Amino acid sequence: MKKIEAIIRPHKLEEVRDDLQEAGFRGLTVLEVKGYGRQKGQTAVYRGSEYSIDFRPKVKVELVCPDNKVDEAIGVIIRRARTGDIGDGKIFVSTVGEAIRIRTSESGREAL
Repeated sequence: MKKIEAIIRPHKLEEVRDDLQEAGFRGLTVLEVKGYGRQKGQTAVYRGSEYSIDFRPKVKVELVCPDNKVDEAIGVIIRRARTGDIGDGKIFVSTVGEAIRIRTSESGREAL
């Protein structure tokens, strides 16, 4: 099993979620996060004073899926989250050693 963590633009969340559900990915966790990458924030002017916005608002989408579905999930996320501009985000994939459904004590793929 793999855990996919995608940091995306907030306004792309619904498109990503809808397409992941349509592709059969049932469980998602979504967190509102702030951060920066290569874009390193931006400078803005308010009432004549210049100030720096260091962290950009993003959304972190997490899902766990079987190894054979990882490429499909990544493809959906890239297809729906990409704008082609700096700040589109990143996807991280890591191995999950075990998954357990609390309600039924099912484990492994059955827990997903």
